[in-house]
Amino acid sequence: MSEITELEARLMADVAATADEAALEAVRVAALGKKGAVSALLATLGKMSPEERKTQGPLINGLKDRLGEALSARRAALRDAALDQRLATETVDVTLPLPDGPLDRGRIHPISQVIDELTAIFADMGFSVAEGPDIETDDYNFTRLNFPVGHPARDMHDTFFFPPKEDGSRLLLRTHTSPVQVRTMLSQEPPIRVICPGRTYRCDSDQTHTPMFHQVEGLVIDKGSHLGHLKWILAEFCKAFFEVDQVKMRFRPSFFPFTEPSLEVDIQCRRDKGEIRFGEGEDWLEILGCGMVHPNVLRNCGIDPDVYQGFAWGMGIDRIAMLKYGMPDLRAFFEADVRWLDHYGFRPLDFPTLAGGLSG
Repeated sequence: MSEITELEARLMADVAATADEAALEAVRVAALGKKGAVSALLATLGKMSPEERKTQGPLINGLKDRLGEALSARRAALRDAALDQRLATETVDVTLPLPDGPLDRGRIHPISQVIDELTAIFADMGFSVAEGPDIETDDYNFTRLNFPVGHPARDMHDTFFFPPKEDGSRLLLRTHTSPVQVRTMLSQEPPIRVICPGRTYRCDSDQTHTPMFHQVEGLVIDKGSHLGHLKWILAEFCKAFFEVDQVKMRFRPSFFPFTEPSLEVDIQCRRDKGEIRFGEGEDWLEILGCGMVHPNVLRNCGIDPDVYQGFAWGMGIDRIAMLKYGMPDLRAFFEADVRWLDHYGFRPLDFPTLAGGLSG
């Protein structure tokens, strides 16, 4: 057997024995690379006589061609085998349901949902939404609301104060959304009918209190407004929000510096196995505070209390959300637990309406 025949048999065996494309490439380089066995044979042609070249040239070039064809065939076979293996291991069960899309996976936080519900209810009564900054002045947060400097009622609000300025004044994180009422009365002429939802801040933290929480306050200023109007608004709100046909309320005397008289409102309920049901039962639950706007507040905001009078109320959004949807701990509202949000959250794009239903 000649040298060329032996080399061809060895190289063909090496090609057939390769298990992947990397091994096949190594065989190609060993045979046809610059220092490969076939390349070395081709390099000898220049040193041969014309007669030898006529004999050896076709043999060596034939070996090169046959080896190239064998390499191409083996490469195609290896790629087909690799594809078959992937298809076998990466099978897809087309009978499985499609995964949920973003609109199905996403959830609206209960606080956002309840704010939308509040807005829908009061908008139907003709109220607009007023907003203001979270960082307020002492004047707007306390003084104009009939909290004189040194008044003990200021101590009821565990306030986050900023460091004093050069003139001694201090900004603060608002302790209620009442400063928005002040800003509204200073910027608008009566009649006024607004609600003021937003974040508020106090130094407090337990199962039913957090340092940051949400409030909504309402304000009506007009020439003929009175407590009868206030009672009707609150009763209609409670029926719409808690989605009951009837509701019984009781008003108890209280004290707030910015209202006179001041009242706290209880709603009739029944406690049963850890749940609270409204519109039935013999128990009572406090839900908000309210009253007629104090003449000093009107006067401080440039409104003549001899011509206009008004009423206001305020309630915790987090609290009424807990009551309506059965959430036991306020702190979970702010822990960003996706599992909690999956359970208590609301589907996006399901906007609450009085006609279509508030909570879906």
